[in-house]
Amino acid sequence: MEFPDRSTVAKLLDSIELPSFVRVRYEPAAERVESPGDRAKAELNRLSFSGVDRGGTVAVAVGSRGIDAIDEVTAGVVSGLRERGFEPILVPAMGSHGGATADGQREVLASLGITADRVDVPIDARMTADPLGSVTVGGQEMPVYVSTVAAAADAIVVINRVKAHTNFTGRIESGLTKMAVVGLGKQRGAKAFHSTAIAAGYVETLKAAFEVIREETPIVGGIALVENFYEEIALVEGVPADAFLNREPELLTQANEAMATLPIDSLDLLVVDEMGKDISGAGMDTNVIGRYRVLNAPDPQEPDIDLIYVRGVTEATEGNGNGIGLADITRRAAIEELSLKKTYANAITSGSLSKASVPLVAPDDELALAVACSALGGYDPETARIAWIESTAELSDMWVSEALLGSLPDGATVMEKATLSFEDGTAIFEST
Repeated sequence: MEFPDRSTVAKLLDSIELPSFVRVRYEPAAERVESPGDRAKAELNRLSFSGVDRGGTVAVAVGSRGIDAIDEVTAGVVSGLRERGFEPILVPAMGSHGGATADGQREVLASLGITADRVDVPIDARMTADPLGSVTVGGQEMPVYVSTVAAAADAIVVINRVKAHTNFTGRIESGLTKMAVVGLGKQRGAKAFHSTAIAAGYVETLKAAFEVIREETPIVGGIALVENFYEEIALVEGVPADAFLNREPELLTQANEAMATLPIDSLDLLVVDEMGKDISGAGMDTNVIGRYRVLNAPDPQEPDIDLIYVRGVTEATEGNGNGIGLADITRRAAIEELSLKKTYANAITSGSLSKASVPLVAPDDELALAVACSALGGYDPETARIAWIESTAELSDMWVSEALLGSLPDGATVMEKATLSFEDGTAIFEST
């Protein structure tokens, strides 16, 4: 695909004056768990392994999210299982992520610091999944699948963060239940789930499918993680499988109260340096940017952001640009980093096709910002409400236009003032 070059785009735009910016730091107090690996190991005591003999295999399910200290937590769980006389085996539980291949899913785990050597456990990333039965949700019949490797184990333990989901809102969102249903379902299970959930509702589909998994597999429970404002682990809790549907809504409430959000709820333009699967399942946390872009799921009411410009993707996402479609504008450098194979595998499996759409592609920062400002209508550098963040996972330090100073919450500190200049089209903040 050939995108317009710089001179072609520049001819279509009038020159604009950018506002002055200030760097703001917002650091609310937050709890943090010390030694989360040790805590996870201890929390295994909440789970019952009474039906598992010494020497029995335990499938430890781990996903693709960039969760704080996930390698330490996984190592702690593996160590705790070994001390009980079991033989743990690590199973990637990430649906179609990693391009829906075994090698791709191993690579995703490695990017999170989880390797067979680091965690001292064999990793079986086979993508095969066994059909367990079917459920009817909203008049639709849905097959339920689980990883062949996990199904053959003597017990299953899932590890996941409980948090607001990027596609929907409900009593159960992202957490242990979804890991068991979607993650352990591999590509086939994830595809079946999303196809049904889009039409029949996510929560009801999760509940129905999980009951089949609880009855037909040896799942004993999970290690639930809740993060604080700084994406650090604030809570580690072992939850028995029969308590998932009751305990997760309570943990979700805690997660929502602690979740990092933008300190301003109304913006003309949000600039995001990087997005990626290691940051959020949707590349950008949809609860931070206020956009789901999912059929039959209304967007969050806040924040209200007119335009979003994404500058690039993380190295750890390995080209999976699912979520780029949540932006209105991107630049050529970001598009050149994408793997459509991985992006499309994710989008097709989830059924959230708009997240893989390519937004308007500008040659560089300078013209991307000019495009954005001209599209706002009635643009005035004195009143423009612009925020510039590293990613939706890094919200304690950001640049904002001076017009936003009066909207900042108590506790926000202005660190320095700056003007925005460009070097070969790339944006540079220069202190004043």
